Amino acid sequence: MTEEVKQQIISTAGNMFFHLGIRSVSIDDICHELGISKKTFYVYFASKDELVAQLLRSNIAYISGKMEELLQMNDFRKLVSRFMKHQEAEKNDVRRVPQLVYDLKKYYPRQFAEFQEECFKTQKEYIMAYLEQGQQEGLVRANLNIELTAVLFAKIHSDAINDFEVIEGHGHNMHQLGHTAMDIFVRGVLSKEGMELYDGKYNH
Repeated sequence: MTEEVKQQIISTAGNMFFHLGIRSVSIDDICHELGISKKTFYVYFASKDELVAQLLRSNIAYISGKMEELLQMNDFRKLVSRFMKHQEAEKNDVRRVPQLVYDLKKYYPRQFAEFQEECFKTQKEYIMAYLEQGQQEGLVRANLNIELTAVLFAKIHSDAINDFEVIEGHGHNMHQLGHTAMDIFVRGVLSKEGMELYDGKYNH
């Protein structure tokens, strides 16, 4: 029951942060939404800062779970299709909500930096696994430097999230960025056979 209450607090706070931003939601607001006392809240979290840090760790676990789910398909053909659709449909990733990123950068810089570092490591690991699987199936270029490609793409994605104001300043949003970046990435790593498959089936 103790763990269940903690997860309810994280889940409720997360939903409120996603819709209202972190700065505008107080501990009192969270407790009121849950129907619990602040005393109960402090049993599980010493501060709002600790809650934010835990929420970010939960978000990384969520992202990892989605990426692992794709990897377990063991079929690069289907993986490419599902991954593109996943990029389009994903709504629970903190990094896709500008207000959240803004609040994290301004008011929780340490937690945000740690979150970014962990996301980078996670993305690099799974991108390498995806590409290795693709090479085995002959759909990813055999001469591709997998580790360097994974580092490069994870870094580009991390920097883009960090500077989302620049993206928005040019009239675009994070959804468009995610789709465009993934399309460029996929086209850059596929073999001739992979490109024929990608353009023929998955690029709609």
